[in-house]
Amino acid sequence: MNQKTNDFGLFIMGGGPGDPELITMKAFNVLKRAEVILYDNLSNEKLLEIAPKSCKMIYVGKQPYGKYTPQEKINELIVENAQNYQVVVRLKGGDPFIFGRGFEELIYAEARGIKCHYIPGISSMQGAGFIDVPLTHRGISESVWILTGTKKDGSLTNDLKCAMKSSATVVIYMGMKKVGEISKAYCDAGLGDMPAAVIQHATLPNQKQVVCSVQNLQESAEQAGLTYPAIIIIGNVVQAKAYANLNQAELLSA
Repeated sequence: MNQKTNDFGLFIMGGGPGDPELITMKAFNVLKRAEVILYDNLSNEKLLEIAPKSCKMIYVGKQPYGKYTPQEKINELIVENAQNYQVVVRLKGGDPFIFGRGFEELIYAEARGIKCHYIPGISSMQGAGFIDVPLTHRGISESVWILTGTKKDGSLTNDLKCAMKSSATVVIYMGMKKVGEISKAYCDAGLGDMPAAVIQHATLPNQKQVVCSVQNLQESAEQAGLTYPAIIIIGNVVQAKAYANLNQAELLSA
């Protein structure tokens, strides 16, 4: 893959977590000369305004657990347009190589002789920082487990059990449909008091979040009106700011 933004071909691009100002300069420069953009639900439509007015916009969205454009059709549209236009952008939310199927699309296109470029995006899990939750914090968590809540067959990933045995921060994508199972798994392991958070529409004006213990995850999310798509974060980092404020107060009172 060639990384020069003045090249031509298919650009698998990450649109970031939501706020259009959080895309990279490389992504911005490619969008300015895009001839075709294939976009979905998780990419902010304001990013489309960066492209020339002559740019062809193709919606290939997938509503969570609802109507969607089949991946096979998306692949066909990518190839068809990349064979007829010089700058084709496949715009995806977050980072396209983190549970975004971007690499699948790149492999499909390259196998058909199309020159491809990868442009990373800020992953949606980094939206945790917008509710004062660091994914790692010295003395609390030195690693992160990133999981999908729903595997291809619809089941909850077995990797969750492994992650629960560590002190790592656990970040779960596409887990809202399995939130009850996730909560039960922690409770069954005696970890029901572990801090947890859910954040939806991170970085956007309509951002919503809830912080609770993992045993109350489903109930708290429902009461806060949170649904998919959303990110679930489980681990002591959820309370990192509270710990820091407590330590600071103790220092000041000493």
